[in-house]
Amino acid sequence: MQPVIRPAVPGDADAIARIYNHYVAGSCVTFETDPVSGTEMAQRVADTLEVPLPWLAAEADGAIAGYAYASKWKGRCAYRYSVETTVYLDPRCTGRGLGRDLYAALIDAVKALGMRAAIGGIALPNAASVALHERLGFRKVGHFEQVGFKQDRWIDVGYWQRLL
Repeated sequence: MQPVIRPAVPGDADAIARIYNHYVAGSCVTFETDPVSGTEMAQRVADTLEVPLPWLAAEADGAIAGYAYASKWKGRCAYRYSVETTVYLDPRCTGRGLGRDLYAALIDAVKALGMRAAIGGIALPNAASVALHERLGFRKVGHFEQVGFKQDRWIDVGYWQRLL
């Protein structure tokens, strides 16, 4: 069945937290170290939608297969047309083009809101995320060395940007 990309709703929060917590516990792609509850995730979704910025869910076979959202890049008013973009997939749903479709839908949604720049931060190395961003027209604009420490190692972070 072809996944449906739609706005996230509060009832998606537990599934979104489950996907996210896989990456919290088993990777360095997020710098969070403690699992996030469904209640906390529901609040994050609500806070994003209140801004208002998009939070999208991809549903396949009746289950959430991934999600993507935009958040404010910085709090100062002059940054109001720039967003940070994020996408996560259920690990069983990678390698099928879903991440590309979900991220492209997010870019379309932020563009429709009049945003000017989308910025994606990537914990490095992460060849798959770099390829996804560059396939969607992002270009590398920055690299910070050893700014995160997780899983007993120092982690670099690169930033990719796309003007909309």
